[in-house]
Amino acid sequence: MASRKTKKKEGGALRAQRASSNVFSNFEQTQIQEFKEAFTLMDQNRDGFIDKEDLKDTYTSLGKTNVKDDELDAMLKEASGPINFNMFLNMFGEKLSGTDAEETTLNAFKMLDPDGKGSIHKDYIRRLLMSQADEMTANEVDQMFQFSTVDAAGNLDYKALSYMFTHGEEKEEG
Repeated sequence: MASRKTKKKEGGALRAQRASSNVFSNFEQTQIQEFKEAFTLMDQNRDGFIDKEDLKDTYTSLGKTNVKDDELDAMLKEASGPINFNMFLNMFGEKLSGTDAEETTLNAFKMLDPDGKGSIHKDYIRRLLMSQADEMTANEVDQMFQFSTVDAAGNLDYKALSYMFTHGEEKEEG
């Protein structure tokens, strides 16, 4: 018969395993891999945790150098402890539960459209996609543009593209 101490240790390990497995069960394997890549990009000093300096460096790499310390502190306070990968995944799980993928995609594009026109020039999108984070190849960007509505001036309709991303290509009736 196992001692109380052993049972307690096993019980704690099972609780920890259940807690972390619950986080991972909220996402598909490909999503977890994408979150891992994002986490790795943000963990600039590669210590396994995202801290204020990592956030500052991440913003700088994206061209934003005027982020205030209190903004960074507020971001870090959203976590209930140090931000390792499991915490990072938990935070995204909480943020994403009940969110609409199309709305999320639209909001990402809107950040690149300060005038609110509903379109972004395709050359700008091409430069971003080929130079940031998980860089796309010219061929991959061209493939995306095949499914995009681009006007004569070269402006990409990101609302239509967001719809296609989340609902798939519209089926032609025939």
